[in-house]
Amino acid sequence: MNKPNSQPLSLRVPEPSGRPGDPTDFTHLKLDEAGAVDRPEVSTAPYDMRDHAFRLVRVLDDEGQAVGPWNPRLDAETLKKGLKAMILTRAFDDRMHRAHRQGKTSFYMKCTGEEAIAVAQGLILSREDMGFPTYRQQGLLIARGYPLATMMNQIYSNAADPIKGRQLPIMYSAKDYGFFTISGNLGTQVPQAVGWAMASAYKGDDKIAISWIGDGATAEGDFHNALTFAAVYRAPVILNIVNNQWAISSFQGIAGGLETTFASKAIGYGLPALRVDGNDFLAVWAATQWAEERARTNQGATVIELFTYRGAPHSTSDDPTRYRPADEQDKWPLGDPIMRLKQHLIALGEWSDEQQTEAEADAVAQVRAAGKESEAIGTLGQSRPSVKEMFNEVFATEDWRIAEQRGEVGV
Repeated sequence: MNKPNSQPLSLRVPEPSGRPGDPTDFTHLKLDEAGAVDRPEVSTAPYDMRDHAFRLVRVLDDEGQAVGPWNPRLDAETLKKGLKAMILTRAFDDRMHRAHRQGKTSFYMKCTGEEAIAVAQGLILSREDMGFPTYRQQGLLIARGYPLATMMNQIYSNAADPIKGRQLPIMYSAKDYGFFTISGNLGTQVPQAVGWAMASAYKGDDKIAISWIGDGATAEGDFHNALTFAAVYRAPVILNIVNNQWAISSFQGIAGGLETTFASKAIGYGLPALRVDGNDFLAVWAATQWAEERARTNQGATVIELFTYRGAPHSTSDDPTRYRPADEQDKWPLGDPIMRLKQHLIALGEWSDEQQTEAEADAVAQVRAAGKESEAIGTLGQSRPSVKEMFNEVFATEDWRIAEQRGEVGV
């Protein structure tokens, strides 16, 4: 029985600022000006830098100038290498998305608008450090020179697939390139990264780990378990939260993004947190460099929220026009990472529109050549790894059941 004059309870379900047909509205975002956020010493106690979980580290201003204390002062050749790797990543994405539409693969996921994250971090860290990526860090492999044709072979699951047909398309694995096998259960990458880092420290090694997780997956228990271990054992690991605003068709508010920033989740665990413009190549570089130094000097883990926007559909199975305004990507206030780095290089006098056009054409040519090489082996269903491969490299010692199953399929 209700108490007299009691008010009925109601449940709040978060809603994004716009749905299809609504005008795009980003006025609710709190974005610091470029150069406005201070850079604490790497040894700063997490308690004393709590504001960094709510501010936004930015380096590139609207004119393409690098300003403020986070400016990593990169040389022109490094900047050009990063720009070309981002351009190549986008060209690769475009071709493989078309390949799906042509029936050459069953699935693909683009990282449009997020290229600066994986490329910058892939160039900073050593290939001997271990990355635990999600499915939008293809730029990590591309920036490190992994063969494009080999990536395509995995996507097509053809006879040259390096994972021998054991993974969904785009779930790469390349130990020699510091790229741990992608897991479809995204939250699992974070505790694995923390555990790998703990093992490295336990052995007295000098390698660190880095992981990526989306805003939606921070709501999973794996994420919070990992933060506990990272804090307690001071694991040498960088924990990235890629807040690209949308987890499939659910906007970031469903995972708690309206209540607080994702970076602030680190505060309750006693970990330092940085919130960074994920579309600013220099800001991503500088924040990762800060966290890397902290990890390598036995000061523990850092949580970095990379504030960006998923420009493309979640995957080839998704149609974002059904749940968000069609022009949101164009009106994203932090712009496009490729165009922003291009503008910076031009402002330095180290780049031009003509060089940009040449770089884009070169990237398309590289991807086309890799496509011909891979498709000569076969696309989906045209060729495939040998059936016997599903029995190999599964158990250290083959028992009678595997032998029996081999016999049933004649291998």
